[in-house]
Amino acid sequence: MSYRTAHPLRSVTLDDVRGAQKMLSGVARTTALESSRHLSRTVGTPVHLKCENLQRTGSFKLRGAYVRIAGLLPEERAAGVVAASAGNHAQGVALASSLLGVHSTVFMPQGAPLPKVSATREYGAEVRLHGQVVDEALAAAEEYAARTGAVFIHPFDHPDIIAGQGTVGLEILEQCPEVGTIVVGMGGGGLAAGIAVAVKSVRPDVRIIGVQAEGAAAYPPSLAAGHPVTVGSPATMADGIKVGTPGPVPFGIVAELVDEVRTVSEDQLSAALLLCLERAKLVVEPAGASPVAALLADPGGFSGPVVSVLSGGNVDPVLMQRVLRHGMAAQGRYLAVRLRLTDRPGALATLLGVLSAADANVLDVSHIRTDPRLGLSEAEVELHLETQGPTHRTEVTAALRESGYVIID
Repeated sequence: MSYRTAHPLRSVTLDDVRGAQKMLSGVARTTALESSRHLSRTVGTPVHLKCENLQRTGSFKLRGAYVRIAGLLPEERAAGVVAASAGNHAQGVALASSLLGVHSTVFMPQGAPLPKVSATREYGAEVRLHGQVVDEALAAAEEYAARTGAVFIHPFDHPDIIAGQGTVGLEILEQCPEVGTIVVGMGGGGLAAGIAVAVKSVRPDVRIIGVQAEGAAAYPPSLAAGHPVTVGSPATMADGIKVGTPGPVPFGIVAELVDEVRTVSEDQLSAALLLCLERAKLVVEPAGASPVAALLADPGGFSGPVVSVLSGGNVDPVLMQRVLRHGMAAQGRYLAVRLRLTDRPGALATLLGVLSAADANVLDVSHIRTDPRLGLSEAEVELHLETQGPTHRTEVTAALRESGYVIID
């Protein structure tokens, strides 16, 4: 479905993106474009992965941040810059500022992952922890800008930011001139808007498809209304695209140039992240895996060749562990069961023998003997198992029941 509507002259042009590309020479990496045989077989057309997860700071955000800060007047640079972010934008602003000799202050939520906080500091920013969510950190950053005169660096709602992100599109055209479809994750819309300007100006036939998480999908209702609208309490593991309101600047470009916006579920995001790790050997955060999730959700819905933009790889290790387990469960490769058995010597060994015979790999075992719910001679066992897929998971459950074990719901 197309969302194209009549809009005034775009605020970002191809010349802006080409100028940004020159500015970023020697600063941002030209990231690799890797082909994926597995996804190509699944989708039925060549699929390539644009690896912005391997960009400096671990995401595309450095591109826009550097272009924005480099364009400041001398007196603006002297006043310093301020930003708010839980991760990728924070690191992009911090490194860009350091490279340009500008003092940066970054407000981050108190619950931001420690690796991202540490990385932002190491890139040279003064980090201030404020509030529990990004919106509270954002308000603090805007207040700081008003009070001190520091320039607020918005994560997506500025033409310079969009021009910088658009350099990803120019690289795609250079690396895959025959591209038919580009699939890109969307939060505020800066990356999708920039890519759309760069690509559509040269190849208007290329389809641009944006992808949002179901729990934070502000663009579909905004496009339907014809203006940005707010989605209350966005909720998704993909914090890189967890934005409640599209930016007015990228919204106008997306409405004009992006062909379609799709949504993906948390299960699909988990499965995509797992696929990137296992098949492509790439560490990708949930937001970065969203285009792959869209490919898996509708394998026949893309004209090729397809380029899927892996926008970032800054994933917290604790979240990675949870998401991988979630992804295995979504693919039918993970089974968690609780059951009761007679508390006698050898009972657990007998249970493990049943699982071994069923070719289930035991990941974790919790053995509970003292609980008011249990009888004197009972024990409860919680098992976390790796299985080979949905059919095998059903077979393992059946083997347990056939052996006399009662599975507790």
